[in-house]
Amino acid sequence: MSFSLDMRTFSPTRLLILAALMVVPCFAGEVAVLKNGFSIRHERREVIGSATRLYVNADGSSFVDVPTAEIEHFEAALDEPSSSFGLRAPGSPASSRKAIAGFPSAVPFPARPKTDLTQVVNEASGRYRLDPDLVNSVIKAESAFNVRAVSPKGAQGLMQLMPGTASQLGVPNAFDAQANVDGGTKYLRELLERYNFDLVKALAAYNAGPQKVERFGGVPPYFETRAYVARIVRDFNKKKAAQDKASAATTSANAKVAASKNTPASPKHSANPLTRAKTNTAAD
Repeated sequence: MSFSLDMRTFSPTRLLILAALMVVPCFAGEVAVLKNGFSIRHERREVIGSATRLYVNADGSSFVDVPTAEIEHFEAALDEPSSSFGLRAPGSPASSRKAIAGFPSAVPFPARPKTDLTQVVNEASGRYRLDPDLVNSVIKAESAFNVRAVSPKGAQGLMQLMPGTASQLGVPNAFDAQANVDGGTKYLRELLERYNFDLVKALAAYNAGPQKVERFGGVPPYFETRAYVARIVRDFNKKKAAQDKASAATTSANAKVAASKNTPASPKHSANPLTRAKTNTAAD
């Protein structure tokens, strides 16, 4: 069965719309500009329910889920080295990007700021010996990466520090990304040490306070706290599972390459299927 299209039936406007629909779903090297002004460079994206998953590396082992409603628009990104987590502080120059068809055009930004949130998270995680993916999962649950976020109870900034807690941690301005992440990461580390590195208890204490955890001997029976802990653990585990899958695929591919190099080449005239290399897969 065959068919043909008469291009005369397509107006220039329809052709532009068709081209936009073809390009948008799989645009490589994009930047997602969030409503809070930050942007996330990523290789590809996927809509999952009410969230958009942004894969920040080519093999898909590292990603971040962002509420779709928090995304202002997408832009094409220039080729530049990407970090393990492509979140950029607001202010990246508009000249380095161009709008993707089908999305609002970019609003010009001022000069690039000195603070890069990716670097801030990585430095704080290294300083307090925590996994950056865990810190990012906490930031996502706490503020959805909104530097100016303020909760109804008064918690402030990326890691939602209460004024009293921020003061104890030496954070003079909770809306300063670097100070907030440093203080929040330090506090999370203290809680992990306090509860013998029981992540669930540490996260519960971060949300409800250590007093509540000690009073109930574990996660308090509050819906908000239990949902909070589950959300972070689930997000963190997804990232680790994706990384393990990518690592296993790489290991398997390398093993196959090594096996093929060690297998003697069969004569061109031979069609004996027994000359195939055999490999054993070790159980995890």
